Amino acid sequence: MNAILRNRLALAGGLTLALLGVVALAAPWLAPYDPLDINLPEVLLPPSAAHWLGTDQLGRDVLSRMIYGARISLVIGFIAVGIAVVVGMVIGALAGFYGGRVDAALMRFVDTMLCFPDIFLLLAVIAILGPSIYIIMLVIGLTSWMGVARLVRAELLSLKEREFVLAAKALGASHWRLMTKHLLPNALGPVLVAATLGVGGAILTESALSFLGLGVQPPTPSWGNILNEGRVALGVAWWLTVMPGAAILVTVLSFYLLGEGVRDAVARR
Repeated sequence: MNAILRNRLALAGGLTLALLGVVALAAPWLAPYDPLDINLPEVLLPPSAAHWLGTDQLGRDVLSRMIYGARISLVIGFIAVGIAVVVGMVIGALAGFYGGRVDAALMRFVDTMLCFPDIFLLLAVIAILGPSIYIIMLVIGLTSWMGVARLVRAELLSLKEREFVLAAKALGASHWRLMTKHLLPNALGPVLVAATLGVGGAILTESALSFLGLGVQPPTPSWGNILNEGRVALGVAWWLTVMPGAAILVTVLSFYLLGEGVRDAVARR
């Protein structure tokens, strides 16, 4: 923690994300308008005192939709990465701990998954199953666990030959105890780094899918579909693309800055 606090960029990223989290949690109290409230007389109004970020094609307040969109983006990012971390840790732990044929079979499966371009696999699955928030979280999580699996496998291959693990084996510790008490807790450092970086990537992926019309579906607000709606009015309503684009940029950049800080702290440790 002290290493992160001394890293100004990581600290800035962490504070930005903390502020974003507060905004997302307090969305019902912070949003000045109902994000779904249609007001046709106020269509495409520029930023003003009444509407700080302007209005969209249906007269909805863009600031309110951005605030609620932050909640959607963060939930999708964290749950998708949580799924990826769980799947990656299980497969990586089995491969690293048992080795031999188990390791070879699981790593060939990982290599096979890595051969598929992520975005095309995502588009294919969502086109088949249909776009929804739950499908998006599940699909992003199940197509982004391979890096975590490789990290955990590499850590366990190193850790299982160390003295404290050999001593636990000599004392008769079971495989389950070795895995849960000695190996996995000591392999969490790189996983934490990968998870921090992965949340930013998951938010960017969700925004791309929503921009293509295959992500979060209107009228539910997300930064990606606000950006998509602004695309058709780019010549007359610049705020519909600039505001969600800036939010995505700042959020993803903050996660990457925090992830780099966590990586430095783990490396020092």
